[in-house]
Amino acid sequence: MKNLPKIALSLIAAGVFAQANASTITLSTGYSTAGAQASAAAYQSVVNAAVATPGAGYGTTTLASYNNVTNSSLFGSGSNIAFKSVINFGVSAADAGAWSFRSGVDFGKGGALFLDGVALDFKSSDLWWAGNYNSSSQFLAGSGTLSAGNHTLSIFGLEGCCDGGQQVQFKAGSSNFTSFSSTDGLVSAVPEPTTYAMLLIGLGLLGFTARRKQDDKF
Repeated sequence: MKNLPKIALSLIAAGVFAQANASTITLSTGYSTAGAQASAAAYQSVVNAAVATPGAGYGTTTLASYNNVTNSSLFGSGSNIAFKSVINFGVSAADAGAWSFRSGVDFGKGGALFLDGVALDFKSSDLWWAGNYNSSSQFLAGSGTLSAGNHTLSIFGLEGCCDGGQQVQFKAGSSNFTSFSSTDGLVSAVPEPTTYAMLLIGLGLLGFTARRKQDDKF
């Protein structure tokens, strides 16, 4: 078992970098009877308050793919839903430049789309994309110029009833739209500070173990 510390370090390194090199999708929902809001910031505030105390029939989970997502299939409730989606993804140097995003939603009371904390789109009307993007009035969309590194796309919305399937997609440059997923091919050009911290802790433990073995010899 003398190689156990090295094996543990390898697992730590593989784990933290694997986590940093894939899009992560977190969906949070909560109970809300709030109506249409007057701004993107208002949707953000109302939804954040609702998902903070979700209640039965609502919750938080990590998604493997953002396709045909419903609260009813994940948590049970099909009505009075506040939706918050946070997608963390990376842009490589080769893919830096123009990016586009679209979110097919079922937000009967409207919603908002944010990129790195800045509102890209907001609609207070009844949004129902119905599985296609033929009408821009029925989904949330936006674009921006992204540098290499880590970015965050956030979607906030309110649904009164019926809870239809939802989807979130991206397009880099002139490529085709692709749904966010844990296998979407996006990589993080700059690992998060916590990634380095975990690796340094592992290196420290390995060094400590090696030092103890050296001391034991004497």
